[in-house]
Amino acid sequence: MSNLILGVGDFGASNSPGDIVKTFALGSCVAVILLDPGTRSVGMVHVALPDSSINRDKAKERPGYFADTGIPMLLKQMSSMGCNVRKLTVKLAGGAQIMDPNNTFNIGKRNILAVKKLLWQHGMGPVAEDIGANYSRTVSVSTNTGEVVLSSPGRPPWKI
Repeated sequence: MSNLILGVGDFGASNSPGDIVKTFALGSCVAVILLDPGTRSVGMVHVALPDSSINRDKAKERPGYFADTGIPMLLKQMSSMGCNVRKLTVKLAGGAQIMDPNNTFNIGKRNILAVKKLLWQHGMGPVAEDIGANYSRTVSVSTNTGEVVLSSPGRPPWKI
């Protein structure tokens, strides 16, 4: 039993009993959570930006940083673990409007749209999500239960 901690631009997956996959402080970033109940596998990518074309070198170095490179890499990793990617359950968290009160950049909203577009291209869509608003989220997922638990300062934990 261990924790797989994912930072900004990281992705990872586990099917080891008792493992927790976790990422902290999603602001405008989006966590894409993939669950395979059959193999008790969980995967997550912590997407910071929608499109890798703005920095191809960073995309090679850290593919999880971008929606268009991170999601395919996570799907590939889940597939290599024996998951049928066509049958994965998808959940989303994050994409908040943080430190951009005038909606100048809309990074959270742009991340959400990019993530959903990529998922749709793979024939997938979220069954649950906690996205938008103006607060950060920490996300953890258990391989034992597949429960996705979110927390945020000043709020009790909740599940999606």
